Amino acid sequence: MLIDFFFTLKDAKIPVTIKEFLTLLEAMQKQVIDTSLDDFYYLSRLTLVKDEAHFDKFDRAFAQYFKGIDGAFADNASVPLDWLVQRMKRELTPEQIAALEKFGYDKLLERLQELLKEQKERHEGGSKWIGTGGTSPFGHGGTNPEGVRIGGKGGNRSAVKVWEARSYQDYDDEREIGTRNIKVALRRLRKFARQGAAEELALDDTIRATASNAGYLDIRMQPERRNNIKVLMLFDVGGTMDDHIERTEELFSAARSEFKNMEFFYFHNCVYDYMWKNNRRRHSERFPTWDILRKYPPDTRLIFVGDATMSPYEILQRGGSVEYNNEEAGSVWLQRFTTAFPKFVWLNPEPEGLWQYRQSVGIIRQLMNHRMHALTMSGLEQAMRLLSK
Repeated sequence: MLIDFFFTLKDAKIPVTIKEFLTLLEAMQKQVIDTSLDDFYYLSRLTLVKDEAHFDKFDRAFAQYFKGIDGAFADNASVPLDWLVQRMKRELTPEQIAALEKFGYDKLLERLQELLKEQKERHEGGSKWIGTGGTSPFGHGGTNPEGVRIGGKGGNRSAVKVWEARSYQDYDDEREIGTRNIKVALRRLRKFARQGAAEELALDDTIRATASNAGYLDIRMQPERRNNIKVLMLFDVGGTMDDHIERTEELFSAARSEFKNMEFFYFHNCVYDYMWKNNRRRHSERFPTWDILRKYPPDTRLIFVGDATMSPYEILQRGGSVEYNNEEAGSVWLQRFTTAFPKFVWLNPEPEGLWQYRQSVGIIRQLMNHRMHALTMSGLEQAMRLLSK
């Protein structure tokens, strides 16, 4: 049985190994858990999954293999899925909802097992059996302030336990990411230095000074450690980037929080001879690109953010810009940036599966020495590792 479970995880692209699988079997042989599906879930995740980025994949594979609650109870106590087809919804008054009985967690599970043994047919509505659209604590689609949801979508969203719940959707490294996970990935790009006033306890120095002072406490302070990395971020705005505003804003917010030494500028489609910092005043407050190239030191980490989706002429030809007659091609300016700042990457919010259909993406990737990464958890972590070298 567990051999098939192992291959189900492999098919889900979870990097499980034979050694980890043998560890799971050994733990079960020594009976380190009780005979329940919940305990087996936590034990198998602990022994087989090395990276929390795969937790969501594991949840999906586990649910697919064990098919919900079928393995949690006795073989003769399974619930046919067709019982759980929702055909009706009931609306209750606040007084009726307040009057519904609350079992408590332990009693809920005990009562559920009793009903699984007693119930022989599908049930809809009502307050006792496992079913849909009723007030029973068991089933789905009904109204009960405290229950166990089995299959389907919740009705009152108040279940105390949800079978097959996926608690780690944010950790899938193939998913698009939010601000919290972006911050975690950006922290891979760190180089700490102590700067500023002495405001933090220097524990090691305090111990040494106290020991040298015949045991009399001699407190020593030191400047706080701060991330000394310098970052320059260049954001593509407008046009097709309007489809990626939310994720780009999340990245910008996270970067401003994580990097104290960060500067940013905007451009449209490709970099030319000027950029700007305020999109409302982009035509009146321009920053010459030459000044930006000369202002920041070579050890600055350069991060382009854009979908690289445009006409190839905008990259390769003089006058190719859609806004004005640029004297030099965008490719020339991109090469100047990569020469001035050897540590650079390009983050692309467009799904990586579409890159092959965009000629301009291929051109930009080549100009970036293939340092283009998708704006996913995995892609962002790869980019930060590259910048940290």
